[in-house]
Parts: sequence; C-alpha cells; structure tokens
Amino acid sequence: MFARLLGLVTLALSLLVAHVPASAAIWDSVPDEQLKALGLTRDSSPKELFDRLSKRYRSELTKGKFAKYWEPIPMDMYLAPTLFYKPPAEPAIEAKREECVACHTGATHGWVKSWEKSVHANLDMIRALPESDSRAYKKAVIAEVEDNLRAQGLLRQGEPLKEVQCIDCHMGVGAKSGNHAKDLRMPDRSVCGSCHVRQFAEAESERDTAVWPQKQWANGHPSHAVDYTANVETATWAALQQREVAASCTMCHTNQTKCDNCHTRHEFSTVESRKPEACATCHNGVDHNEFEQYMYSKHGTVYQTLGAQWDWNIRLADQLGHKNGQTAPTCQSCHFEFKGQYSHNVVRKVRWGFLPSKDIADNIDHPWFKDRKEAWVDTCSQCHSRRFAQEYLTMADKGIQDGSKLVEDTRKVVKKLYDDKLLVGQKNNRPALPAPEQDEAGGFFSLFFAQANQTTTVDRTFAEMWEQHVARYMKGLQHVNPGGWTYSHGWSDLVKDQAIINEQDTLLRERAAMEQRLQRLEGKGSGKTSSYRSGERALYASVIEDPILASGGLALLGGGLLLTGLRGGRRRAAASADADTRTQHDDVPG
Repeated sequence: MFARLLGLVTLALSLLVAHVPASAAIWDSVPDEQLKALGLTRDSSPKELFDRLSKRYRSELTKGKFAKYWEPIPMDMYLAPTLFYKPPAEPAIEAKREECVACHTGATHGWVKSWEKSVHANLDMIRALPESDSRAYKKAVIAEVEDNLRAQGLLRQGEPLKEVQCIDCHMGVGAKSGNHAKDLRMPDRSVCGSCHVRQFAEAESERDTAVWPQKQWANGHPSHAVDYTANVETATWAALQQREVAASCTMCHTNQTKCDNCHTRHEFSTVESRKPEACATCHNGVDHNEFEQYMYSKHGTVYQTLGAQWDWNIRLADQLGHKNGQTAPTCQSCHFEFKGQYSHNVVRKVRWGFLPSKDIADNIDHPWFKDRKEAWVDTCSQCHSRRFAQEYLTMADKGIQDGSKLVEDTRKVVKKLYDDKLLVGQKNNRPALPAPEQDEAGGFFSLFFAQANQTTTVDRTFAEMWEQHVARYMKGLQHVNPGGWTYSHGWSDLVKDQAIINEQDTLLRERAAMEQRLQRLEGKGSGKTSSYRSGERALYASVIEDPILASGGLALLGGGLLLTGLRGGRRRAAASADADTRTQHDDVPG
C-alpha cells in the first residue's frame, strides 16, 4: 500500500516537473545559435533569457555608424522610441491606473475602442472559452505570460493577471500610477518582450541564425531584427538632406524598434497579423513587391477567393491541418515555419537575401544553401509532392542565376564607362555627393540625387536594374507569379535596362572618339586653331550634349562639316580667280 502511495506521489511529482520547463527552461522554438550568442543554455530561465536579450537589444539599437551625419526629426520619436521618445510636457499630471481609459475615451477614443476589443482587455473572456473554441490555445499563452512576469517579480505568485491596461505598456507593468510628463514611454520591442519573452526571443534570434557562409551579408542581415540598423547605416539615407523623404524608408524599417508593424496597436490582433495584408504596407513596390507577387500567384488567388471561409482564429501552426483552416499558403504560413515548427524568426530559410548577387549565385550549391533549400522543400511538401517542390525550387534558382548574370554583365559596361570617365558631365559637371555618400558607378544614390550630373541616364538605369528590377524578377520566381518574372516585369525589364545601357555605351564612346578626332584636327599640339574650326567645335558640343540625341547630332555635324568644306572650296576657287584677274590687269600696258 505504501509502495503504491509512493508511486502515486512520484507520478504526481513527475507530472509537476514535466510542467516546470514551460516556466523554468528555454523553449525549443528559441534557436541554439541564440543561446550560444547570449551565453545561455537550454536550462537557463526565461528571466535570464529576457535580461540578456533586453541588454543586447538596447546596446545595439543606436543611430548607427553614420550618426554624425543626420539628426532626427520629431516623427522619429515614434519610429525609434527607444532612442528619441520624449513625453509631452502637458498634461503634467500624476495619472492613476484607472484614469487612463476614462481620460482617453474623450481624448483619443479610437485607441480605447481598439484596446477594448483586444485580448489584453478581455483576459477572463479568454479563460472562460471552451476547449472546442479555436481561440482556446490563448489560455496557455496567458499562463505563459503570467509565469514570465512572476519570474521577473512583476506578478505575485498565485495571482492571475487581471488585464493589460494602458499604464502597463506606457509606464510599467503593474504600475499603479505615473507622471504623464515624465514617466510616459512609447513601447519598444523589449517592453513587449517583458511579457512575451518567447516571442521576443524568437524574433531577436534572426540576428543569430542568419550567418552567411561567404559573408554575402552582415550577420543577421537581411531581417526584421536589424532592419532599423540596416536603414540608418545606409550612406544614401544618412546623406539625404530631405529628412522627411528619408522618414519614408524608416517607416518600414522599424520592426527592430517595435512590434506594431505586424500587430497594429491597440488591438494587437493575431487575426490581422496572420493575413497577407499585414505584410503589404512594407512588402510592396518596385524593390520588394512580395505582396503583389503573392496576390497574383495561384496561392494568392485561392486566398482571395476562399479566404473568407477560413477560421483565422486558428493558431498558425494548426491552420493547414484544421478542417476550417487554410487551403492555400499565406506569407505567414510559409515564412514562420521552419522544419515543422512555427516561430517569429522568419529568415531561417532565407537563401538569396534581399537581392540576388553573384556571390550567392556562385555558391548556391554550398551545404548552407542546400540545407535551407531542403527546409523549403519540407514547407512546400505540406501541400505538394516533394518532387514538384524540388523541381520548382531548382527552376527558380536557375532563373535567379540567369537574372543575376544579366546584371553582372551590364555592371561591367557601366563600371568601364565610369572608369573611363565617359559618363555625361563626369569630367566637368559631376559635383560631389553629400557625406557620407561616395560616388560610384550606378550606385544606390542614383535613385535619390540628381544635382547637375551626379546621376546620369546610365547611373539611374543601372540603379533601377540591380536594386529594383532584378529584385522584382526574383520575387516573381519565388512567389510563383509568371507575369512577375518574365514579361510584365522581371526579365523584360532587365533586358530593357541592358539595351538602354548598351546603347548609351555605344553613343558615349562614339562621342569620345569624335572628340579625339576634333582635337587632332584642331592641331592642339601646335596651339593653332582656325576660327571656323572653333565654330565647328561649338556646334559639335551643342548637338551632343544629350547622349540620346547624339546619333542625330553627329549626323548634323557631319552635314555641317560637308557644307563647311564646300563653302571653303568655293572661297578658295573665287580667290584664285581674283588673283588671275589682277595678274592679267597688271600685264596690260598703261
């Protein structure tokens, strides 16, 4: 009897211990690479994880290496609150916890209405859900948050979290009151992470898992975890004098600084964050138009025609297998998944980065890239056969390699024109760019600067080719939108860019050759220049100022030279006749 009782106690203890890792050990969705980078082990506590994460996060979130070249504008305090937010001077009141909603119902009622619909405001409603409800999994999420807060000393043992109010996010978790003019804060990633430690860690792990084998990108790039750093450390962005223009870049490069790009405040809806439109604000346009490419694909067609029938409250990890779940992939179901596990690290399968490049194309068979390709095959095989997935991904790789080669072949032409100083105005009308930007052939700055001949037709065309058109081409292939990679955009645009640049190369080199011929004809070596030759040179300069008109200008110049020659011949013949007449008159006796 005693042995049986002991066995029951042992079983009860084992079950208790089985529950402990949820609150006393690191979750499996947090990658080993991150734990190693932070000096932690799988047995570390969530509190230790949060402390290390928040310390690293705040130390690495700075104005960047170009800090001395730019100053924030007022809007930056909302885009990077960790760095720039300052509370408003008024109202200078001591606000109590229960006063926030009452006051803001009148002042900013939209915020309050959103919050009232949120899980934050309705924790007990979630706790009361039957297990059959597709939102019931959130009960475990609330329990996890409570464990995190207790571990940090922000919630008493055994005390349930009643609600998440304004003051918890904007002054401090569990705060009873605070000074509106001194204590108010705009939440950043680490503020959200104090409750949502696992999600914070998963999102921050992007900087630890994206380590490129041939250093094609800096560690962690490109990813949401370092997108603000990537923005402020772009020389063109830092050099822009029009800071309101630069702010448009920053508007999207703020996933590193806060969480509400995907979970819009103040509702923070998971339903919203699971739909492709949640990605659309940033992932659209000429250089990263994933949203358009997805929506025009068959995947996107299914979403648009049948998505209203899907239950978006179902947890993302359960969507594809649920009877009321998705019947086609979304951005989230593909990019949040890695080897069967879903997390906030969305770059663990990234292979081509933000842009295709030669150093990736030449190494695509390296084990690092092949392992990630296999992870994509696993993802696609949730709906397709493995053979189909492998064949499509291989086709996409080869297509991207072709596009990358087209860019690199054209880069050589542009670079040679630049090195030979043949770009329009390059020798006398290409002013220096504002620091810290530096001049180069077809650089990123070509999309934003055009004083005098800082940017030429060649520069601009090539910038669009490597930064926009090849990116759109790659996204079309990766998101299965045929028009996006061959005809509507993509390859067709790349060939257009190549044609423009090759034509400019021909015209500019013809002009340079003609200039050399004119210099020889002018006899510059002897310092002798006839008056009609000077006029001829001025005519030449005027007609070829625009390289697009150069071919017609050269034809006009050729005609001018011909007319000049004819007029010169006639003048010489007339002079000879006059001389003969004078000689005849001299011979007549007086």
